[in-house]
Amino acid sequence: MTPEDLRAAVAAGILTEAQAASVQALANDRAGKRATLPAEDEPFEFFRGFSEIFISIGLVILLSGVTALLTVFGGFALLTLVPLATAGIAWWWAGYFTLKRRMTLPSMVLATAYGTGIVIFAFSLLGRSGFDDRAIAIAGFSLSAAAMVLWYRHFRLPFSAFLAGGAILGAVYSLTASASTLVGLVGAGGYRALFDLGESPAFATATLVFGIGAFLVGMWFDTRDPHRLGRHSATAFWCHLLAAPALVNTVAMTLLNGGGIGFLAIALALVTLLALVIDRRSFLTAAIAYIAIVIGWFIGEGGGASWIFVLLTLGAFITAIGTWWVQLRAVVMRALPDFPGKSSLPPYGSTE
Repeated sequence: MTPEDLRAAVAAGILTEAQAASVQALANDRAGKRATLPAEDEPFEFFRGFSEIFISIGLVILLSGVTALLTVFGGFALLTLVPLATAGIAWWWAGYFTLKRRMTLPSMVLATAYGTGIVIFAFSLLGRSGFDDRAIAIAGFSLSAAAMVLWYRHFRLPFSAFLAGGAILGAVYSLTASASTLVGLVGAGGYRALFDLGESPAFATATLVFGIGAFLVGMWFDTRDPHRLGRHSATAFWCHLLAAPALVNTVAMTLLNGGGIGFLAIALALVTLLALVIDRRSFLTAAIAYIAIVIGWFIGEGGGASWIFVLLTLGAFITAIGTWWVQLRAVVMRALPDFPGKSSLPPYGSTE
């Protein structure tokens, strides 16, 4: 928001002068904090110290003990009420560790326990409904995704977006492929057949659509925190972590199986370009395996010496991209014309 926007908001009565001053101070503070970060930094926090690891280990043991204690109810409660009770306890404890203490890793442990409890509860309850397996899977994963969205809205934990996305992907796969179909595809062509748009159009298309959706959600969060200082950026990280494999797997496997090595190389170059533009290394990380495949196709089946060359080339490529990421991104961003949303992407620095 520009100073002109703030003045207009004050004139329209949307903000008071005090509120506008507070917003401007916050914007200046965020910009100052970003300026102190290394230029190539992509902030990510898994835990803040060993105390969080220590507490997380304790929570895992404690939750296991509580679950074991609750199983004394037996019977129906063992498969339904116990997982639901465990999820409820995780929600209760998150009120302290997530909302009050702001601990990252313990919050992730509790979110995982909550999600796992909801999944087991949903599938156990639906399994007694008489529905077919596909309907149970779709409903179970959908309920789990909704529960994780509720967790995100209440606790604002970025990692819960990853768990919600995983549940959505489970529902999508349950909708588009049966277990027998997947077994047949794996037997016929293995992993490469699963993500080939020609061999398994429903499964591969679902993967591609999910990847596009997760990418768009990630970009929605990214553009709301271009300096990457808050929750929106961390949420975008987890969304991109879901999107990248889904997108790259489907495109790479389809082109590779079709014999289009040149097209695959172009696709991987575009993935690299996209990663630079949005300043997210997760896309390039997901593509690394397919870069190795491209190199392997070019050099042929040359035995051990060929794969040594693959390792050397791949290692040199990754090291070079990582070392000069900032300079490469600056060149790319300066060369690109203005496009919608460009100003909302992370700032790019000098080419020196």
